Amino acid sequence: MKTNDARSTVVVVGAGLAGLAAARELADAGRRVTVMDEGRGPGGRTSRRVRGGFQYDHGAQYFTVRTPRFRTKVEAWRRSAVVAPWSPRLVAVDAEGTVPKTETRERYVGVPGMDAMAADLARDLDVRRGVRVERLKRTDAAWQLLGDGDVVLAEADTVLVAAPPDQAATLLADAPDLVAAARRAEMHPCWAVMLGFAGPAPVGWDGAFVNVGPLSWVARNSSKPGRVGGEAWILHAGPAWSRAHIDDDSGDVVACLHDALRQATPGIDWPEVADAGAHRWRFALPDPVLAEVCLVDQTLGLAAAGDWCGGPRIEGAYLSGLAAADRLLGRGHAVDPGDGDQEGKTS
Repeated sequence: MKTNDARSTVVVVGAGLAGLAAARELADAGRRVTVMDEGRGPGGRTSRRVRGGFQYDHGAQYFTVRTPRFRTKVEAWRRSAVVAPWSPRLVAVDAEGTVPKTETRERYVGVPGMDAMAADLARDLDVRRGVRVERLKRTDAAWQLLGDGDVVLAEADTVLVAAPPDQAATLLADAPDLVAAARRAEMHPCWAVMLGFAGPAPVGWDGAFVNVGPLSWVARNSSKPGRVGGEAWILHAGPAWSRAHIDDDSGDVVACLHDALRQATPGIDWPEVADAGAHRWRFALPDPVLAEVCLVDQTLGLAAAGDWCGGPRIEGAYLSGLAAADRLLGRGHAVDPGDGDQEGKTS
């Protein structure tokens, strides 16, 4: 394989933070990089929606910084106004009531939405949207990336798969060791409900960790810096409830989680709903994650990265992508993804 040749071509499958971080690093090192993603735009679970005069970060909610390498990137993003600190008033909600949470941890969000980081990383990259890679086929000269009906979508010396572990295992079928590793990781689903209220919600907090009923997280999305539009809220269901209701109608999910919000916050007169929608994240929360920060077979020219490697957060995804790029470039950088706690819900 030509993974150390500056003329070599690399295809990255997946335009989330891990895939884009790897693609950016490889392109900056002189590789010819193409990114393919089945979604409508880059960002993966950092995607956002704007609808009905409301703006929603319906996936990852925020991120924190634990490692020097990621901090360096975040500081650059802050200088260019790609991200900004978010200092929400936080509470915990359980069967006993609502209790304020006092934390010193600094939280950040993308501006004007969580997808701003992905947009920055994707700048000047060849990102092909709405493209689903079904399988890889090895020829004498290169890897072929095949779509529906075995249509050849691209050829490359190296393929880096930045997708959920089940999809990664399917695409990496010619690398049994990588497949076995990917199958040790697991992703849990999350239903996200978006609610736009006709007026301000009369609550004295911006985010709640919910430990009662189907909900796990509730946030006033419009409290984040750089957001425009009306009073927008995000409700995330916990993984057990989401799994049990994964095939439910989205309208039923909206009704159920809206009712759960009211039950979890007795005494609060929530405003009339002006906009509502739901999104089903089938692969949202990695647990367990792999100890390896990335998976690479230099001989075959195959690699995998994602937040299911090393650390289940935005930081973990970013560092996993960098680690995979480093390995493919022949660098020996050690990447510490930090501790393994989850944050920001679908981050």
